[in-house]
Amino acid sequence: MIQKKICMLGATGVGKTSLVRQFVQSVFSEKYHSTIGVKVDKKVVRLEKQEVTMMLWDLQGEDEDFKIKPSFLRGASGYILVVDLTDAKSLDAAKRIQFMIEDEVGQVPFMVLFNKNDLTDQIELDHEWMVEFAGEKVLRSSAKTGENVDEAFLGLAKKMV
Repeated sequence: MIQKKICMLGATGVGKTSLVRQFVQSVFSEKYHSTIGVKVDKKVVRLEKQEVTMMLWDLQGEDEDFKIKPSFLRGASGYILVVDLTDAKSLDAAKRIQFMIEDEVGQVPFMVLFNKNDLTDQIELDHEWMVEFAGEKVLRSSAKTGENVDEAFLGLAKKMV
């Protein structure tokens, strides 16, 4: 069995914890609980004939008072960078985080998730901004509805194996 460390990264409040809970437990909660430091979950997935244990490191969100600690990134096989569609500032944070990751870890597989797609009347980011940052493969997700959650995690697992 292969084991891979995946870091969940993004600004505070973008939905990293909700995405992990939806992927691991198929659960969504409206209650907001801020992650302090790091919370680790795991899920075993089957890719063709191979089992992969995904160790999901849900890191505290970056904001004015907290910057992601590079030591949390050591040993990461990949990461999911989460952007909140309803908060344009979260895209700026994602850009800063991505530069920091490339400096600390180098080039590793990753996915960019534009989360909270279920909040259609509150979306602040237009498609051109998303394509400019993530390339042509823009992946919108919703931790609440489960939209593209499994696809993102499994897609990353396939890139890492």
